[in-house]
Formats: sequence, C-alpha cells, structure tokens
Amino acid sequence: MPIALAADHAGYVLKDELAAWLRDSGHEVLDLGTNSADSVDYPQFGARLAHAVASGEAQSGIVVCGSGIGISIAVNRNPACRCARVDDPLSAALAREHNDANVLALGARLVGPDMAKACVAAFLGTEFAGGRHQRRVDQLSNLLQESD
Repeated sequence: MPIALAADHAGYVLKDELAAWLRDSGHEVLDLGTNSADSVDYPQFGARLAHAVASGEAQSGIVVCGSGIGISIAVNRNPACRCARVDDPLSAALAREHNDANVLALGARLVGPDMAKACVAAFLGTEFAGGRHQRRVDQLSNLLQESD
C-alpha cells in the first residue's frame, strides 16, 4: 500500500525529495502534486491527500506546505484523518504512538531535508500503542456526534 504525498508550491521541492528518498528506501509512493513553484491553493492538495488516506488508496500520508499549518488543517477536515504537524522526530513518533496519526505534516520553510527525513522515519517506524490511547483516538472520531 503506498504512502501518499502532497504539497503546495512552497512545499513541493521537499515533497519531491522525500518521495525520492522513500522510493529509494523501498516504499511505494503516490504523488498527488503539486510539482512546480506555480502558486496553488494548499486546501485542494490537503483534501486530495485526505481522500486518498480515507478511501484506503494509501496507508498513510505526508503533506508539506510553507509552515505545515494550513495543509494540516485541510487534511484534518476529513474525519478519517489524524494529521500531526511536527518539527522533530520525537513529535512524529509520539503522534503515531499516542494519537495513531495517519498523516504527517511538515513545514518546508521550517525544517530542512535531513530533519524532514528523520521525522518521516520516526513516523513510519512507530506503531500505535493502543491501550489507554485507543479510547482517546476513538473520541476524536466521534467529537461531532458527541457535541450535538
């Protein structure tokens, strides 16, 4: 099952570098764009990736924009996605271990390629712990229903 990647114009260079690195590491990659510096709207690419993860077309995803904030908000609009914006490997690992994050968001203007690769490696190399964390993850999926 592939790992989906998407970015806006501020993040496409880092996305492309991560995609090549993942392929070289033996992962199948689903590149959802963008692939140039031409200005695009990050919500469209975040939604595209969220759909790929939610539909099962990809097992997980990585999104990149300038800060990682806007595109992570876009991904998190899909209730099947738990997108964590991180700057370091520990945060990436904890997002998986405690929150069962299935999408990682990075800010291309905030982290360099080596740190981004370390974050991705930690994210992909960490399993969800389950246990007491499962109850909380289940609550995340039901927040809209519980607030009615």
